[in-house]
Amino acid sequence: MAGYILGIDGGGTSCRAAVADPQGTILGRGKSGAANILTDPNNAILSITEAAKAAFRDAGLDGDGVGEASAFLGLAGTNVGDLARYVHDRLPFRHTDIDSDGLIALQGALGDGDGAVAILGTGTIYMARKAGTVRYIGGWGFTVGDLGSGARIGHALLQEALLAHDGVRPRSAVTDAVLDEFKHDPRGIVEFAHLSKPGDFGRYAPLVFEHARARDPRAVAIVEAAAGTVDEALDAIMALAGARRLCLLGGLAPLYPEWLSQRHRAILVEPQADALTGAVALAAARQRERTGASG
Repeated sequence: MAGYILGIDGGGTSCRAAVADPQGTILGRGKSGAANILTDPNNAILSITEAAKAAFRDAGLDGDGVGEASAFLGLAGTNVGDLARYVHDRLPFRHTDIDSDGLIALQGALGDGDGAVAILGTGTIYMARKAGTVRYIGGWGFTVGDLGSGARIGHALLQEALLAHDGVRPRSAVTDAVLDEFKHDPRGIVEFAHLSKPGDFGRYAPLVFEHARARDPRAVAIVEAAAGTVDEALDAIMALAGARRLCLLGGLAPLYPEWLSQRHRAILVEPQADALTGAVALAAARQRERTGASG
């Protein structure tokens, strides 16, 4: 089984894996739970391994064969501390390459071409490539970064719900929806927030966008504030790399365009493929480098 490769896309909400032959033809796919190494590296290791084994089983292969595979992982949090090394050393694969989730998204969306991507999901990260040079902005995690992310939007909604409960700000349909969920007991919201990880907050983001489209004032305020931070980051990454082609990726990608500035909407293009496909392509490229095989 030494010839099999794995592409892995580890996100804050779920982890996806695809097993492929050495040429990059995908044979099977698997999915598991959250794989955010910033918030829970040990759980990320379990999720990555589980998704890889599920992909092998989906391809009709023995799940234990992952130990002979070469894997390329795109993970959030690889730019912080020694977490990537910690995870790398505890994974079961024969060869393991880890880079940012942004890189696999860029590769999937743009192939080998120039342009920029914004990953707008549980977290946020921005990347651009020009003449082979890749630049990054963001990806610093929920605690001090990820502005405009699903986690931040969900967190903001819970704040708004508490402000509405206390009469500090007007109630609206979106804050009522949250208060109804927690039976109008603010202590439940506080307990939930105290125990939650970014992906837990992020589950509320689609609700905010749904109400914003219906012009709920509190939802509109949250989404407009989030979109403003995304516009700022896009301006910065475009200036760094001079990109004139932009892909929005991640779970919030279909929801954001109408809220972004016209200057960014004007250069939006559809991605060629997803991040998991990008991870497989990079896994195949690394395998060729190791074996000396031609493309």
